Amino acid sequence: MALLTRTELNKRINTGEAEQIFIDPLLDDSQVGAVSVDLRLGCDFLVSVLNHKSSVNIHPQESDSGPDIFFQAARRDIGDTFLIHPSQTVLATSLEYIGLPSDIYADVISRSSYHRLGVSISSMFQPGFRGCISLELFNHSNVPVELVIGSRIVQARFFKNHHEEDYLRDGPRRKYIGNVRPMISKAPQDTDLPRLVALSQNKKPGNG
Repeated sequence: MALLTRTELNKRINTGEAEQIFIDPLLDDSQVGAVSVDLRLGCDFLVSVLNHKSSVNIHPQESDSGPDIFFQAARRDIGDTFLIHPSQTVLATSLEYIGLPSDIYADVISRSSYHRLGVSISSMFQPGFRGCISLELFNHSNVPVELVIGSRIVQARFFKNHHEEDYLRDGPRRKYIGNVRPMISKAPQDTDLPRLVALSQNKKPGNG
């Protein structure tokens, strides 16, 4: 694999060809850096909140305390501010919609300026991905951090694979494809969980 540099990125971004890296809207040419592309904070959020449940339950058969009840939706306009409190998780998306060709994958990390404030993210997107980039923001600092909607908060690095891969080949298993708004964790939908639960139940007394 090889990291794409500015020259290679400019040759691949929004060319209209099948192998293009699609980024829309790309508001400023300066978003394309030496080895990365800056992405902006979008308008929609899911904010982690406390409630009467003691923990998030990933058990596939017990949904009364699943991930969805621990988040509340919020929306801001471009130029508005959004506050992330200490030790709080906020699900957001990039302003940009991204489309990756089958020979490119991307990793996304917080820009240094925001990492120094305690706001961090690290994620990876496979070849063929389509959608707004999910941003699982977390405030590691001991003070609230106020973000501006539309600001360049993360940077994406794009890598070329030696072989093409079809991300959509495993369509039913792709839980976050094509999203344009933040999505709650779908960990309870992992296909191995029912088998694990069955194994546990078979070990209980009276089950053989």
